[in-house]
Amino acid sequence: MNIPQFSLDQIDRRILKRLQDNARLSSSELAAEVGISASPCWRRVRAMEEAGVIARYVTLLNPEALGLSISIFTNVTLDKQIEPALEAFQKAVRKRPEVMECYLMTGDFDYLLRVVVSDLGAYERFLLDHLTRIPGVASIKSSFALKQVKYTTALPINA
Repeated sequence: MNIPQFSLDQIDRRILKRLQDNARLSSSELAAEVGISASPCWRRVRAMEEAGVIARYVTLLNPEALGLSISIFTNVTLDKQIEPALEAFQKAVRKRPEVMECYLMTGDFDYLLRVVVSDLGAYERFLLDHLTRIPGVASIKSSFALKQVKYTTALPINA
């Protein structure tokens, strides 16, 4: 996805920082917090939405509260790094709800996945029923997270 660079001033950056902290702020609350009136604030937010700077609004859930307390980082190597194989793998992975993130990598393996499941049995089923059945998968190496030290969805915006 290539989105052209959008020129942000300090007010835009303050708006983005506050929205990353709390996307449920009303226009008037947001405007008051960044020091401008509601109409110009709303126009700025709208312009950033249209430009793709603000991609979407989401609700972040607590995985532990939902019984999804196991995080696994999975390294996947394909037998061939050709475009059709890469596209097939990516298409298959996008369909799996337990895959939270997937990155095409440089180095010793082709993909890094972050997988979230309820227990080891769920991860085993994911591996055996889905990941190992994707054509072209040559090897899979898993690392289990013992403790989450830091997690944020907020990008580092200098306001």
